[in-house]
Amino acid sequence: SGAMIMPVLMKSGTYAMTQGFTPEKFVRLVQEHRITATFLVPTMIYVLLDSPARQGADLSSLQLVIYGASPMSPARLIEGMKVFGPVFMQLYAQSEAPNTVTVLHQHEHDPEHHPERLASCGTPCAGVLVRLLDDDGHEVAEGEVGEICVRGPLVMQGYWNKPDETAMALRHGWLYTGDMARRDADGYLYIVDRSKDMIISGGFNVYPREVEDVLSQHPAVAAAAVVGIPDAKWGEAVHAQVVLRAGASVPAEDLMALVRERKGAVQAPKSIEFVAAL
Repeated sequence: SGAMIMPVLMKSGTYAMTQGFTPEKFVRLVQEHRITATFLVPTMIYVLLDSPARQGADLSSLQLVIYGASPMSPARLIEGMKVFGPVFMQLYAQSEAPNTVTVLHQHEHDPEHHPERLASCGTPCAGVLVRLLDDDGHEVAEGEVGEICVRGPLVMQGYWNKPDETAMALRHGWLYTGDMARRDADGYLYIVDRSKDMIISGGFNVYPREVEDVLSQHPAVAAAAVVGIPDAKWGEAVHAQVVLRAGASVPAEDLMALVRERKGAVQAPKSIEFVAAL
């Protein structure tokens, strides 16, 4: 996020900097300096939404909240838009292709007409080529899952003194990001998960991000993390850790049924553990 300092200064703006993040500190800085733009990772947004620190606070100066660096729950994004207004913009990138690979603009956050796009990381930025490729360098069909691959002047030359890792990342003339995604008919990309996080259960591929998004839609759920655990029958079983909202409760069976209804039996968690925090 330090890369955002220079454009702000070039526009004659100012920057408020702080050590560490707490909702109390964030609210104080916004009110004191009338902050108009900021960058937050999704966890910070969740903490702000759940914190009493923002109750009664005047955060009306915020015109732009850029988020990225990890998946954002569409359900919590809608909640954020109700609280802060239509201020959200997503950037997707990684250190190997820094700052901007795709963008989901503010006007594309449209829960009324295109609610599905709230799960998207947007469309490619100018000056970069993005394709969804398989391991052999072939582009996958629309709607199929492929790895996000990037080509352009922003792509790294390689990892410092790591030739094997460099060769693995830079294949077929592309940077293989390790992020698996689908593309819809309008060109929007939907990241399903990191390739290393994919669960193979009973021979089927399960992407934790998709299960987490369904679990987070339940009104009692504040956050969810899904992993694969060893299982004698399935090879890997889908396991969820769930943080409930304050004062809320829900039977594990109801959450399993919710995923089964929305995504199918293969994606439904075989076990759920309720935890205080992730």
